[in-house]
Amino acid sequence: MPVELTRQVVSSRILVPTENGDEERQGRVEVRLDPLTGHSVRLLGEGRLLAPSDFDLEAFGDQSRSWCPFCGERATTLTPLFPAEVHPDGRFRRGQALCFPNLATYAKWNSVSIYGPDLHYLPLERMTPRLVADNLSAQVDFLAAAVRHDPAAPWVSLSANHMLPSGSSLFHPHVQGAVDPFPTTFQRLLAAVPEGRFADYLATEKARGERYLGSTGSVEWLASFAPVGFHELRALLPGLRSPDQLTPALVEELGTGLARALNLYAELGMQSFNLAVYGAPAAVAGYVLNLRLVSRSNLQPQYRSDATYFERVHWTALVDTSPEELAAAAGDRFRS
Repeated sequence: MPVELTRQVVSSRILVPTENGDEERQGRVEVRLDPLTGHSVRLLGEGRLLAPSDFDLEAFGDQSRSWCPFCGERATTLTPLFPAEVHPDGRFRRGQALCFPNLATYAKWNSVSIYGPDLHYLPLERMTPRLVADNLSAQVDFLAAAVRHDPAAPWVSLSANHMLPSGSSLFHPHVQGAVDPFPTTFQRLLAAVPEGRFADYLATEKARGERYLGSTGSVEWLASFAPVGFHELRALLPGLRSPDQLTPALVEELGTGLARALNLYAELGMQSFNLAVYGAPAAVAGYVLNLRLVSRSNLQPQYRSDATYFERVHWTALVDTSPEELAAAAGDRFRS
């Protein structure tokens, strides 16, 4: 069944004092509801909230390289180890990528994977399919091992805070994995989506075409109809429900797609992002593994945070670029 894509324009009218008297000014904001979770977004009718930056990130990164726990030999001498029942060597490796436990406990089983001990500065334009796929692969190895070891923790996710504006406490780029008995809020909302709704949503967007970006084979890419953040891209993997199920071939494909997405962000002048790959337990019928990728504010002196009261306490996104504009900028890069 086609999915209803709800949208409504709200207009405003104000009087602005000028030398020649009060000038009438009109504004508009478009309100959209997400067809899967029901969360709302407000698309600005004009203006931009996120600005490109000429801040020297590499020079800034050099200030922390000497003490960074993920750099060089410190990546294997200072980082913790998984118990032997999860991995006999304590850490997972794929290519340059290295995956180890997170010192901060966010879940029953949580991990950090770096793209490489020597990749302290990794701007988005340098994200290659190989680097991204190896990082994903190391995480998938951890997630699968943790799920096998602890079946009572069935909620699996992959997430990332890239650069300080995204919430990262360290400059060194990394991805985080979690295996837990409890879902996050968005995992719970997505798990409550009625069976068949994911397929209907994808079919609706394919038919409309204005936000559907294409398929790289088994991964379907879209510009989100009702984004929760700036420049939001979504991906759906029909036939899978959790990231620990990703096969080597699918890891390669997803790595290629994510690298293309991050390269697109770089072309749009973005440096920072958040990523979430949402899994669900086997008991959730009809669930489809999916991901959300959003850009964040650029690092610069006195930069504006892209998170306001709308996002943090109203759970309503406020963004400045329409999904249709983002889809146009993406072009054909997600079509195999």
